[in-house]
Amino acid sequence: MGMGTAQRIDAFQQRHRWAGLPLAVVYKVFDDQALYLVALLTYYTFLSIFPVLLLFVSGLGFFLEDNPDLQRQLLNSVLGEFPVLGEQLRGRIHAFRSNGIALAIGILGSLYGSLGAAQAAQYSLNKIWAVPRYQRHDPFRSRLKGMLFLTTVVCGLSVTLLLSLAASESEAFGTDLGTGLRATIALVAVAVNAGLLLATYSFLTHHRVALRGLWAESLGAACAWQVLQWAGGYYATNVLRGASATYGMFGIVLGLLGWIYLGALIFMVAAEVSVVRAHRLWPRSLLTPFTDRVWLNWADRRAYTSYATTETFKGFETVTVEFHQRPPPGPRPAAGAADDPWGEDPAEAPSPEADPARRHRPPEDPAENEPPDADPGPPGWEHE
Repeated sequence: MGMGTAQRIDAFQQRHRWAGLPLAVVYKVFDDQALYLVALLTYYTFLSIFPVLLLFVSGLGFFLEDNPDLQRQLLNSVLGEFPVLGEQLRGRIHAFRSNGIALAIGILGSLYGSLGAAQAAQYSLNKIWAVPRYQRHDPFRSRLKGMLFLTTVVCGLSVTLLLSLAASESEAFGTDLGTGLRATIALVAVAVNAGLLLATYSFLTHHRVALRGLWAESLGAACAWQVLQWAGGYYATNVLRGASATYGMFGIVLGLLGWIYLGALIFMVAAEVSVVRAHRLWPRSLLTPFTDRVWLNWADRRAYTSYATTETFKGFETVTVEFHQRPPPGPRPAAGAADDPWGEDPAEAPSPEADPARRHRPPEDPAENEPPDADPGPPGWEHE
């Protein structure tokens, strides 16, 4: 692709929001190394799932010992979502009930995995929102915040679990569910998930985030999560159902890892979209991730400035960012957030009357906007 073609594509995506905004989100995902954050979140979430199931089975065996019918119904409903793993746990419920070691492992494992997932989510959101390191909670308060948050998540997930089970079963409490009721249950589940995501983005981010700027991304992520749940149910029912124990165990582990990874990816991408929209980090220059011989626009400068100031470890530490390249021609656009810390707001910039150097500056020459000799830019790219 020639430089002339790249220049035309760049100009097109910068003029059209529907092209420039998704590209800016993709660039920020790679700038933040969000895929590694997704892998970290997947690791802790995966570690918490099996201990939680183990704890659930042990708790049923202890609390519902005198009600075997209700115990069996709950086991068939919940463990039925995990065909092979569920059969393994269902067959060993009596062993788990009388095994204090299994119960202790379940409690410790679920706490480790759940708190790790909460910590990973906090770190990821603070990094995405470019919260300086010194403004984040210390290790003790961040874990306390994670524990408080997990109580809310458990309540919300319990509601969505009951709704998904009611929608997936042909009968619920002896009542045959029709299409309209199933659709209503699915919509309620999406609304609950959207509320959980909205609370997550707001509570775990140590940054002033306007809720009105998060609802669209939360709703979109909730819809994507619902589709992912349906896909996971189809995989468990049609791919793993009837599989041998050996193949089925590998299939459930790999499928569960992929399912959690996609869910974490949805969570992270929705957060990236929120930041790009809130701080107007678009449109980006097309070739900025690939070369230094490129003209940075205002969105590029705001993004790279935020990445540098995020690593401020102390409140008395000052990080300044300079670009050895002339700013883009034309007026500087608004950042899009009233509390944007990533550069001065155009309204706060010194006026020509307040700045004698600007007041007596001669009219701009077109050549003045060219990059300096130390950074001339690619031939035929910015100078065609």
